[in-house]
Amino acid sequence: MTSFAIFSVTALLEIAGCFAVWAWARQGAPAYWLVPGIAALVAFAWLLTRIDTEFAGRAYAAYGGIYIAASLIWLWAFEGARPDRWDVVGGAICVAGALLILHGPRPV
Repeated sequence: MTSFAIFSVTALLEIAGCFAVWAWARQGAPAYWLVPGIAALVAFAWLLTRIDTEFAGRAYAAYGGIYIAASLIWLWAFEGARPDRWDVVGGAICVAGALLILHGPRPV
């Protein structure tokens, strides 16, 4: 699986897990929503370890950019709020930063 694919699935898992907690705590969803939410968050944490990089901090930093873009997609797809041009530009900058962090030239 490529880094982008791993980050994409990871972001979906994290957002879904966090949303389950949000829905329970803020929107009155039943407590059993926490079970798949916790499972999604555990899967998110494990999947993030599959990124091909030597340092955890670099994987986390690069993931952050992808997470921001995925959050904007979630905003539109699941919450019905269309991202505006500033959201799109900001998300693109974050994805570019993530790519630079993960794949930028490094001394050997």
